[in-house]
Amino acid sequence: MSILVTGAAGFAGSHVVEALAGDADTVGWTHNATPPKDVETLAEWQRVDLLNPTEVREAIARLKPSGVIHCAGAPNVAHSWRDTVTPLSVNVLATHHLFDALYRANLHCRVVVPGSATVYAASTSALTEDSPVAPSNPYAVSKLAQEQLSLRAAREDHVEVVVTRSFNHTGPRQSGAFAAPNMARQIAMIEKGLAEPVIKVGNLEAQRDFTDVRDMARAYVLLLKQGAPSNVYNVASGVARVMRTVLEALVARARAEVLIETDVALMRPSDTPVLLGDSTKLRRETGWQPEIPFEQTLDDLLNYWRDVIRPT
Repeated sequence: MSILVTGAAGFAGSHVVEALAGDADTVGWTHNATPPKDVETLAEWQRVDLLNPTEVREAIARLKPSGVIHCAGAPNVAHSWRDTVTPLSVNVLATHHLFDALYRANLHCRVVVPGSATVYAASTSALTEDSPVAPSNPYAVSKLAQEQLSLRAAREDHVEVVVTRSFNHTGPRQSGAFAAPNMARQIAMIEKGLAEPVIKVGNLEAQRDFTDVRDMARAYVLLLKQGAPSNVYNVASGVARVMRTVLEALVARARAEVLIETDVALMRPSDTPVLLGDSTKLRRETGWQPEIPFEQTLDDLLNYWRDVIRPT
């Protein structure tokens, strides 16, 4: 049994590869990224450009996977305001190429498509899978389109598709382009004397539902095995954290004195005040629940950046 993980060298994808270790023969697709050292021996690695339909069709025909976790994508909300084309091509067109290749190879395997909770309409209450959708940024538009393409494949091509609406997740290996790792990266640079003792931040009043990426990856693997086809599942901790408290917790771990400065460049044109999820459905049907305390997530995130940042 071979499980294909797309975007396997990326943040969530690399943790999915780890979560699958020992469970199945894992094949990791990456385009330009190099697999992290922690996972390079845990999968067979193939370089495949998901934006090249011929390349995707040929790779799927050779591999004939028994399951797919489709982690490849352009994940950044802020970047999507400056570059709308990339999320639409990487999140939508690449997904179309994947399902088209599975259809042409006559494969009806289970496919987990990690989506995003940003598709939901703004709300101060915990969001369920039945909450209304109303994407408010280009990234969210692309993720809703990805959802619909995936569910179309389930209806018309008889692929067993399971879609998630994943809330915020963080942890080791997350890019510094995101809020929590950006804070951790700046602290690591200050500690090593590579930056002035000032952390530049965006909106600190937003509330976000954070899950450790390793718990998120475990949810995807469980859904590959137990998720109901043609269903959507929230993956969330159920706890909304004010970004200011996340920063304060990281600063408390710093080994140097730091100041905090608001940077207008880090503000988004449209920033949802509260994003909180209800993952009752996922927990009831798979037994999943978060296992890693948020304090450990922050410790591991900061230590990751301490390892990455090297004095020049």
